[in-house]
Formats: sequence, structure tokens, C-alpha cells
Amino acid sequence: MVKRNRLIAFLLIVFISFGIMIPTAKPLLESQKLGLDLQGGFEVLYQVEPVNEGDKITKEVLSSTVEALDKRINVLGVSEPSIEIEGGNRIRVQLAGIEDQNQAREILSTTAELTFRDADDNKLLDGSDLVQGAAKQSYDATGKPNVVLKLKDAGKFAEATRKVLQSDTPVMVIWLDFEEGKDSYREEAKKANPKYISAPVVDEVINSTDVEIRGNFTVEEAKTLADLLNAGALPVKLKEIYSTSVGAQFGEDALQKTVQAGIVGILLVFLFMIGFYRLPGLIATITLLIYIYLVLAVNGGLNAVLTLPGIAALLLGVGMAVDANVITYERMKEEIKVGRTLQAAFKEGNKSSFITIFDANLTTIISAAVLFYFGTSSVKGFATMLIVSVILSFVTNVYLTRLLLGLLVHSRYFDGKPGWFGVKREDIKDIKEGYDIYTLPTRFDKWDFVRFKNIFFTFSVALLLIGAVLLAVFKLNLSIDFTSGTRIEIMADHPLTTEEIEKQLDNFNIKPDQIVFSGDNQESAVVRMKGDIDQKTVNRIKSHFAEEYGHDPSISVVTPMVGQELVKNAIMAVAIASLGIILYLAFRFEIKMGIASIIALLHDAFFVIAIFSIVRMEVDLTIVAAVLTIIGYSVNDTIVTFDRIRENMRMKRRIRKYDEIVEIVNRSLRQVFTRSINTMLTVLLPVVLLLVMGSEAIRNFSLAMFVGLIAGGYSSLFIAAQLWLIWKGRELKKKGVLITYKEKKKFSDEPQV
Repeated sequence: MVKRNRLIAFLLIVFISFGIMIPTAKPLLESQKLGLDLQGGFEVLYQVEPVNEGDKITKEVLSSTVEALDKRINVLGVSEPSIEIEGGNRIRVQLAGIEDQNQAREILSTTAELTFRDADDNKLLDGSDLVQGAAKQSYDATGKPNVVLKLKDAGKFAEATRKVLQSDTPVMVIWLDFEEGKDSYREEAKKANPKYISAPVVDEVINSTDVEIRGNFTVEEAKTLADLLNAGALPVKLKEIYSTSVGAQFGEDALQKTVQAGIVGILLVFLFMIGFYRLPGLIATITLLIYIYLVLAVNGGLNAVLTLPGIAALLLGVGMAVDANVITYERMKEEIKVGRTLQAAFKEGNKSSFITIFDANLTTIISAAVLFYFGTSSVKGFATMLIVSVILSFVTNVYLTRLLLGLLVHSRYFDGKPGWFGVKREDIKDIKEGYDIYTLPTRFDKWDFVRFKNIFFTFSVALLLIGAVLLAVFKLNLSIDFTSGTRIEIMADHPLTTEEIEKQLDNFNIKPDQIVFSGDNQESAVVRMKGDIDQKTVNRIKSHFAEEYGHDPSISVVTPMVGQELVKNAIMAVAIASLGIILYLAFRFEIKMGIASIIALLHDAFFVIAIFSIVRMEVDLTIVAAVLTIIGYSVNDTIVTFDRIRENMRMKRRIRKYDEIVEIVNRSLRQVFTRSINTMLTVLLPVVLLLVMGSEAIRNFSLAMFVGLIAGGYSSLFIAAQLWLIWKGRELKKKGVLITYKEKKKFSDEPQV
């Protein structure tokens, strides 16, 4: 008897969900805080140094510096800036969507210490003598723009003017950021454009709190100076050790291409799921749409920055969310095939798949958490998105999927209709025959995976040795992220040539080490060179190319100090993620499975590195994110395989022959093979689309993911399981008998419908 109330409840949940999502989707997308790589802007990492030798950089000093920087950014009118303290004595500033990057850099790095000095550079007054916040732009008697200040003590100003009158050159020189031993009034006075602001002549003692600063100001320059003084002097010196700037056109182009690739990739995943799993595939599509909506909502609620790698993490999350559905649906199909009723198959499929999904997702979170801790900038954004994706994937594609599918299953409308669940009638056994999911025939029963283990090992070892030799010979084509240097990305509306770029850079005495062109007609060029360039040169280059080609170039500068730290952090991230995973797997399974998993994931990571060495593609910071994601995926896949091996082991109390272990491994691999292929396809689809249609900015990331995902699927089936088999065989030979796993208490079957 059909229970219509279940069907009505299902339709109500779906209609209400889409009724909420459809009208709010556009505002939700518009509210996303886009990173520099998606809307342009710049990021700079400052080394904080004391103004006076011997001073200490304390937490209070760093906090007051951040506060002063924040006030200055407010002067620029930038919305939602990001200012973070890093590593004890560093401050990272991110300003997305800013139009005048040159002005922003100058205002941020200017110490803004106003001093009044005599002609011999002796300090008479400084910023501490000013009334805070009282500076304002005004006009002098002739109508020229000036800045008016207010002093705290008129007597102190009178004493300062009295000292100036005693000098042979009675001028009061007004400086901004005077550098002892480097700046000199008498030298600067000879120049057409002196560094000091102004040097008015003093002809009498002035006993007043009002001070007027005159100079050859425009209204905008006078206003900026007043705002800068009101924002306060920085209590420290800021040394720029890393910077990157992205032109607005680059960001817009990257966003458009990546979003288009993502939409097509997700649609293909939906079509695959519906075509292969039928009704459950449709449920997966519904929950995946809800999942994407929730990920964007949480990302916006956390005020997290959405970057290009972040979008890639979202698409990867879609593939991993599908994996949770695939594991459950494959178990359901097995239960239906052994002759269980639809309701019993649904219950058993959910019960047996839950712990597998939990283990797989937790190991991915371990990798993402390590990446978040050691990562910076867009890599941290990638890690944040991956963590959010995995958690929401677990909620929507375990609980919500079970709720919706449970309503349809328990409505009894689909009883006797296995085709709706992707199962052919001729494949269903009579339950009286005594089949269970462990003895159920599969389409791969003729495949002997274990028989060819030595071939798999030889193949992998040969590839890794070739990769190691090529890596030793060719080295990695490391980006400036790891080697330090300067990277300039130029965009034009016409084809560019090497000669043209070199001629343009000659204006700045820059000799490029490498120029790489991209685009259909070479409208884009990436210039790399050793050594870093200073802030003023960066500003001049940006202004020059913006005027010459109409597009603001993207420039990244990394000092040797930062490059060395990134290498160290990358190695630490991989090592700690591997250790965390092996400890968890040792706890959940056994130490042999944990070690086999780590060997498999190191195999995958090295394989990616070797491929990049062979094809000479640039290895940048996003490749670290890709490698750690591959580690998470590889372990994810391996856990599913080992979980099935563990279940099949439980079918025997004691194992006395090596052939028994061989049969268990073979049977387990046959049973998970379809699931492994389907999961790999659904994860690969978005990645392939990103590789083909996505932005150049994440082309290397996408290639690393593509290679790593294929390697991960291969190693889970043909490396990890086979290694465990060899070690288990040795244990059997040593002990004579193996006591199989004791039944452990599983997580309860959560939602009941």
C-alpha cells in the first residue's frame, strides 16, 4: 500500500528548499567576498621593525600598528580590508578591488612621522606635539591648498621658532618620514623637487597653537596628507618582503572562465549520477544543489574570501560529496541484488556505509586543517573552503540524502521497481539462495588483481625511478613563491612579442630571465626575473603598462626570506598531514593499513611532482594545496578499500592459509571497483573542465589535481591493498594463524524515516 503522505512530505521539502534558494541565490552570490585574483587588488606582507634601535616589537605594538593601518585604509575608502598579524612580527594586508594601488602602497608604508627641524636637521617638534585628529585641508590667503595643524602647547612652538631665529638659515623645515643620516635639508634644498614638505622662513617668534603647512599641493594631495596625519604615525617601520598585485581585468577574466568551467563540470556530474543511479542519482542532484547553496551561505557568513583555488575546492567538494552518495548507493544496489526488500536494502546500505564515509571525510579534514595552519593568502582560502565543503557534504549528502530517499523508499511506491535504483531484474538473486554482499557475484569476478601485484609494483617503481632521475636532472621549475624574485603578468589588446616586452622593461633597467606567452594570439605575457624590486619601481611599472596597454599588470615580488619559509612550510604541511593520517588510520584500522596508505599517498604526491618536472610547468604555492588535496583524496579512496577488506576479514574467525587472504583482497577489490571508478569520474569531471575551460591562473593547479586523482585511484586499488597483503602474509607465516578483526561497535544508523 502506497503511503502518499511520504511522497507529499518529500515534495514539500524539495519545494520549500528550492523556494528559499531560487529567490536568494542572486543576492547570495553578490554578497560573496571575492579575493584579489577574482576582482583585482593587492596584497603585501610587511616585516615589522622598530623605529629606534633596541626597541622591542610587542603584541601591543603590533596591535597599534594594525589599528593605524586600518585607519589609513579607511582614508582610501576600501571596503572590507584584511589585516592580519602573522608569525610574531609580520603583518599581511589584503586590499581587494582597489583602483589606485600605487596610492594605497604609499599611504600604507609611509611611517607618517611629521617632524619640524632646523636647517641643520635638528628636531624641534614631532607628531606627538600635535592635537590628534585636528589636521585638515584648507586654503591659504592666496587661495592655494594647504594643511592646517593644531599644536598642544603654544609655548613649545614659540621656543622652536626662537631656536630657528638663532640659526644662520632661519627656516623651519617640515618633514614627513625624515631618515636620520640619509636626509639633509641643505642637500634637498638644491633639488627641484625636495623630499621635505615645506621650509617656511621664520622672521619672528610665533606663540600660537595653529600651524599652517604650505607646499606646492593639489587639493587632493593636501587632503591625503591631512588624512594621513590624522590616521596617526606608525609606531614601527614596515619593510615590504612580499607583495602581489592583480589587475582588475585579470581578475574579471579569471572569474568568468572558472565559473563557466565549474557550471559545466557540475552539470556533467549531475547527468552522470542520474544516468547511472536513476532515482538515487536524482536525489543526489537535489542535495548537491542544496549543498552548493549552503557552502556559499556559510562562506559568506564567515566573511571568508572566495579565491580561485577556493572555487576549485568547492568543485572538488562536489566530487567528494558525490562520493558519499556513491558509497551508499552501491551498498544499496548490493543489498537489492542479494534479494532484500527495498526497505531492508535502504537500511543496511546506510548502516554499513556511514562509518566508511565518516573515516574518509575526517582524513580530508586533517589535510585541510594542516593546509590552513601552514598556508597563506589564497591557499588558506582554499583550505577554508575545503573544510566547509567536507562538513556540509557530510550533513547534506548523508543526513539529507537519507531523509529524502527514505521518504520515497518508505512510501512503498517503488516496491518491485529495481530499475529506478539502477538494478536489472536478472541481477537480483533469490534471498533463499543464501547470498550476502560478501559472496555476491560481480562483473569483475574473472579479474585477479592480486596475481599482477608484482607488475603493478614494477610499473610504479619504474615510473618513480624515471621521475626521480628526471627530477635530479631537470629540477623543478619553481615559481618565485619558492625561489624569490619578481613576476610580472602583462595583458594587451594586441599580440605581444619578446622584443616588445624587453624594450618596455628597458625603461626600468630590468632584464627578464624568462618570458612566457599565453592566450589565443599571445595577448598575455608572464615575465620572471631573479631578485626583488622596490615599491617605487613596482608603482612605476604598473603606471607605465596601464598607460601603454590600457590594462593594469599583475606583479608579484617575493624576497629570499619568504621563499625559504614557504619551502619549509610546504614540507612541514605534507609531513604533519601524513603523520596525522597514519595515526588516525592506525587507531581506526591497524598500523599496517596506515603505513600502506601513507606509502600510496606519497607515491601519488611524488608522481605529481615528477610530472611537473618532466613537462617543465611552474610549481607555485597552489601546487602545495593540490598535493595535500590529493593526499586527502588518495586516503579517502584507500579507506573505502580497506574498510571492505576489514568487513570481508570479519567473515572468517581464523585464517590459516595465505590463499585465504589473497581471496579476501581480490573479492574486496572487485566489490569496490565500480565505486572507485565512479568516484574518480565524478571528481575528475569538474577538474577536467577547469583544466580545459578554466583560468590560466589555476591551470597548473588543475593539471596537478588531474594527474594526482588518477594516481590516487590507481594506488588505492593496486598499491596500498597489495602492500598490506604482502605484510599480512608475512605475519601469517610468522604466527601460523591470524585472528581476524573483532566486531566493533559501529555508529548508529542516524536518521530513521
